[in-house]
Amino acid sequence: MSMPRAVPLFAACMLAALAASPAHAAVDEEGLEQVYGDRSTISIATGRRQPIQRAPAVATVITADDIAALGATDLDEVLATVPGLHVGRGHIELMALYLIRGIYHRINPQTLVLLNGMPMTTLFVGNRGLAWSSFALDDIARIEVIRGPGSALYGADAYAGVINLITKSAAEHDGHEAGLRVGSFGRREGYWQYGGRRGPLDVAAYLHLGRSDGPRNRIEADAQTALDALFGTRASLAPGPISNGHEAVDARLELAHERWRLRTAWMLRDKVGAGAGVAEALDPVGVIRTDHRFAELSLTEQPLGPDWRLNLGVGWHGYSQYHHRPLQLFPPGAFGGSFPNGMFGAPNTWERQWRLSAALVYTGLARHRLRIGVGFDDLDLYRTQEFKNFNIITSGPAAGLPVPIGDGSTVVSASPGDIFLLPQHRTVRYAYLQDEWDLAKDWSLTAGVRHDRFSDAGHTTNPRAGLVWHADYELTAKLLYGHAFRAPAFNEQHSINNPVERGNPALKPETIRTLEAVLAWQGGSWQGQLSVFRHRMRDIIRAVPDVASVGSSYQNTGAQRGRGLEAEFRWDVTRELRLAGHAAWQRSTDEATGRDPGYAPRRLLNLRADWTLPQAWQLGMQVREVAGRRRPPGDARAPLADYTNWDAHLRSPAFAGGWRVMLAVNNVFDADRREPSTAPGVSLPNDIPLPGRAAVLQASWRF
Repeated sequence: MSMPRAVPLFAACMLAALAASPAHAAVDEEGLEQVYGDRSTISIATGRRQPIQRAPAVATVITADDIAALGATDLDEVLATVPGLHVGRGHIELMALYLIRGIYHRINPQTLVLLNGMPMTTLFVGNRGLAWSSFALDDIARIEVIRGPGSALYGADAYAGVINLITKSAAEHDGHEAGLRVGSFGRREGYWQYGGRRGPLDVAAYLHLGRSDGPRNRIEADAQTALDALFGTRASLAPGPISNGHEAVDARLELAHERWRLRTAWMLRDKVGAGAGVAEALDPVGVIRTDHRFAELSLTEQPLGPDWRLNLGVGWHGYSQYHHRPLQLFPPGAFGGSFPNGMFGAPNTWERQWRLSAALVYTGLARHRLRIGVGFDDLDLYRTQEFKNFNIITSGPAAGLPVPIGDGSTVVSASPGDIFLLPQHRTVRYAYLQDEWDLAKDWSLTAGVRHDRFSDAGHTTNPRAGLVWHADYELTAKLLYGHAFRAPAFNEQHSINNPVERGNPALKPETIRTLEAVLAWQGGSWQGQLSVFRHRMRDIIRAVPDVASVGSSYQNTGAQRGRGLEAEFRWDVTRELRLAGHAAWQRSTDEATGRDPGYAPRRLLNLRADWTLPQAWQLGMQVREVAGRRRPPGDARAPLADYTNWDAHLRSPAFAGGWRVMLAVNNVFDADRREPSTAPGVSLPNDIPLPGRAAVLQASWRF
């Protein structure tokens, strides 16, 4: 049976089967949480905490206990266990790509990542920043993931899905904890965290310091290899290692008093290597520094009367990316010897974002919970700077080729007429309405719509609807519809003096419509869920070759369809053994070519076993298969090889004095795993190698 027919047929059969089963009394939400624990609740589906079975979304919740049971020490390790989510890698700084349901972009702006509900999105390229590197988990209480659209509540970039990282409160820290980690590739980390009460304030604090030399996997051939063949030179540094080291600082402070909460965070990534090279030519020289700073003051559920509650928030996000040493785009001797010392560039940006929001919750209408929200975002990329030792020929037979500035030996500051991007500013005004309606016993309908108006990219309206039948403690059915959008990033609108990809101020947001059906059950020792989906993307923002000039410019062009299914389970076999896993399948089609758009895996499989050993030691093993990655049109290489990855860890109980140790090994069998390089594959013909076997030893102390 083909997927287009299977999706609506499954939904119809599911609802018909459930209609024939006996209905039980309505389930109390607090009772559900007591029965199934903190993992059963989610907050980002509707803006309030509710049982995940009742939430109008396809969602996954990962708690601090789940993170410990996985033996995970980095966010990417945890997200790789989410059904339908593949953690890929880009060639620039080997940044993580959180690819949901086959929706691929080389820098991944379609997945919205939140820190305590605040977007981590940067304005320049629209993702989390080019040097994401790592994200430690010691301070994370919960990770909530929605697969599917979320723009009706969260606006721009909640396109393929939403990931919310929720940090620990003072009560969840409950005292002091410190830890050390050492591991493969020169990994060294330490952290301290605290939670407690100081006078009238609840205080939670966290500090993490870390560094790594990176795995330094070898690249067999790169972009300069192809240029050497063209110019008859031998300048390429390939075969050679990837540059992937980094230093990291994470600091967070939370102060809470009654319904008021102040959160601040600092996330510094320094001396980050260039990965496989920004221009897909090995770069052992360039390093980048990125700096995220957050502050948010919020008032939550403040009563204004018997039926009204007020929520207020003001948030600030400052971000900068700066190159301590300019990126070496091509090595010494590039372009027939025109650059004897190498070709260098360093685009630097500074930005600040202010976000104001207000929401009223009204419960005075029987069986309804209304949420009315408004907001204003002021988004300012207020400074740009560029250092380089080249210009680009713009006309004639040599158009598109670089030429040195002077003799090419000195990197100079670009003038406003030659810089890659001028400062840009955007404002966004939005309003939304959401109604959670208990329309009948055990039936609920959540419907909402949000309108966003951009000062520079037009306006967009995004509705959603979710029908949920909670038949009893064990069985739930959902039918969901959503519309979402991604606004163009500043580089897509306003990039200049770039012969490869030029900006287009006329861009409008790209959109996606998604239909989903879900069947979930939990009871006794079993929990499971089956979801099917189909979506259609339109007005996709892509770099399109220009007929009248060299290079490409960004355009809204083309459409893409996708469909798939995700099945997941958790089984407590005995008190000492738990099994869990998921399988996901997706198929995407570019409507212009009728072919798979490539890059993303069609099949994902994850199986995990957790054992409690004598004396309360914990042993965990996990196997993950990534399969079915096709090449995009225009890439004649064979499909990327499937791979299977095994991880294992051993964790001690809490020793006397609060000590605990853990040993984890990733990629136990040292599999050759690779992520796809961009089409047509001439620059990195053998793709992007992932780390081999790696071990980490951790010791922590609670006091």
